[in-house]
Amino acid sequence: MIKHLLSAVMLLAAVAAHAQSDPVIMTINGKPVLRSEFEYSYNKNNSEGVIDKKTIDEYVDLFVNYKLKVAAALDARYDTLTSFKEEFAQYRDQQVRPAIVTDDDMLAEAHQIYDNTVKSIGPDGLIQARHILLRLPQQASAEEQRAAKVRIDSIYQALLAGADFADLASKLSQDPGSARQGGLLPWAQRGQFFQEFEDAAYALKTGEMSKPIESPVGYHIIKMEGRKMLEPFEFHKESILQFMEQRDMRDQIALRKVNDRVAQSAGKYTQAELMDQLADSLSEKDMEMKNLIREYYEGLLLYEISNNLVWDKAAKDEAGQENYFKKNKKKYAWKEPRFKGIAYHVKDKDQVKAVKKCVKKLPFADWNEALRTTFNGDSVIRIRVEKGIFRLGDNALVDSAVFKKDTTVTKLKDYPIDAVYGKVLKKGPEDYTDVRGLVTADYQDQLEKEWVASLRRKYRFSVNNEVLKTVNKHE
Repeated sequence: MIKHLLSAVMLLAAVAAHAQSDPVIMTINGKPVLRSEFEYSYNKNNSEGVIDKKTIDEYVDLFVNYKLKVAAALDARYDTLTSFKEEFAQYRDQQVRPAIVTDDDMLAEAHQIYDNTVKSIGPDGLIQARHILLRLPQQASAEEQRAAKVRIDSIYQALLAGADFADLASKLSQDPGSARQGGLLPWAQRGQFFQEFEDAAYALKTGEMSKPIESPVGYHIIKMEGRKMLEPFEFHKESILQFMEQRDMRDQIALRKVNDRVAQSAGKYTQAELMDQLADSLSEKDMEMKNLIREYYEGLLLYEISNNLVWDKAAKDEAGQENYFKKNKKKYAWKEPRFKGIAYHVKDKDQVKAVKKCVKKLPFADWNEALRTTFNGDSVIRIRVEKGIFRLGDNALVDSAVFKKDTTVTKLKDYPIDAVYGKVLKKGPEDYTDVRGLVTADYQDQLEKEWVASLRRKYRFSVNNEVLKTVNKHE
């Protein structure tokens, strides 16, 4: 009885100590947010190099808005969507799997790779050779074969007479890769050469030279530079481990371990359930991992709900864009006139009028397609056109023909006649489509502000200012 009581007291003391070391900094929709979470978010988004750095007080509102949006996404059950669960699990598992692989696991895998390499090399070991190659086409004529054989024999005789092998290889070998190294090939094992080359090479002792031999690519003369068995594991340990990291083998080992555990459970839990357990366990031990997983979870929720309620909605709501433009038209006024139309280049004078006639009664947005199908619908390009809303300096032809500036217009080859068609907008855009990008961005901002305001009315939240004062100022 006393033992259990002491355990309970110690547990309560530990909980109290943790609460004191990481107090609640705010409450959002009834859920506490610890100081450590706020610090992680603040420090990450206001690190060195961030242009628009915020003070802690300035960041509080941004963080509260972020948390309110997450609360709204959870209320709307975005976290139950199959697409959300699959994407989140994929990312989380990428973070978790390598974390369950120990250095001992990596070392054991490295030993396995080494042992398999030794086994594949076999008792004949490794060789390093030089060779001189004279290539022969696969369908070489008898005359080509005779000429190549005469030449390789003459090279062989020169070597027997004392010529330097590396020197002749660099000058005469038709294997450019090894010729640059005096004919030297990398260390290799059986199975990496043509059989004819391999048989001749492995029959040589160090320092010996073969007679000319023929392989499917031509004639070779081989000189043996060295033979060895693979060095001990410790000699290759670091290079094997580096190779494993480059190939993301830590993740492969982790996946294998997870699958082994699932198999050992005999159906007690699935791979997904095991990954849930591992993620929870790692998050308890590793605060960085916990923050990273939570950040992605909430960030993905935020993206989904923001896209539906703000970004994608604003981009598709043309009536809303038009209405916003009409209410804020002065915002998009221009200080200097602009030309809304086309600058085009044609082959003959008749096409100048034909282009104007083609687009005259069409909405500006439809001009490109009409011109393409009318004049450039097949493989022949009859006209060259640049369409847009041009400022002075955007296009030399517009500057000259519309804005009457003394500008050199470069003629296009095969399109000697230049022309423009459109209208000058002196005070600003005609409608929202003229500045659609700006209007969409501003409309998104409006929807965002309206949404945040509604969330602040809907959800209760509070900030502990005393704890806020201790951010980044505690031991």
